[in-house]
Amino acid sequence: MSNTNELYEALNIHFDGVLRLSDDGESVYAPSGSITDVLELLKDQHGYVMLADLSAVDYEDRFEVVYHVMRLTDAGVIRVKAVLPRDNPSLPSITNLWKAADVQEREAFDLMGIDFQGHPDLRRILCPDGFTGHPLRKSFSVKPVSRF
Repeated sequence: MSNTNELYEALNIHFDGVLRLSDDGESVYAPSGSITDVLELLKDQHGYVMLADLSAVDYEDRFEVVYHVMRLTDAGVIRVKAVLPRDNPSLPSITNLWKAADVQEREAFDLMGIDFQGHPDLRRILCPDGFTGHPLRKSFSVKPVSRF
């Protein structure tokens, strides 16, 4: 990763101090309402032009959506996270910033139930149509199948 602390300080100037650095100093946390603006600033002013990964994590009390964006000039990577409530995990879509977000947001929607507002075609991508639930959530229950 690039020097996350320096980048965090540069970003936080634009966001009136609402961003925070993770305890290990490797991730920048952004409020869910600011995530698009943070990622756009990273892309347009800091050269992080590639969305390398978008994923979601289910913790006991919250969800986190994790973005890894990359600079192609020196392979620098920054991790940006947004914390979402369990009862309404929703974020703005970033498909307007990176086309690659299309498939990655659909996967997070399908498997974790994260709603990406403004996504052009938010529907299941891995589970069949009509599937109930989100199989990577901790609350997802797998019913045993009887073979006899």
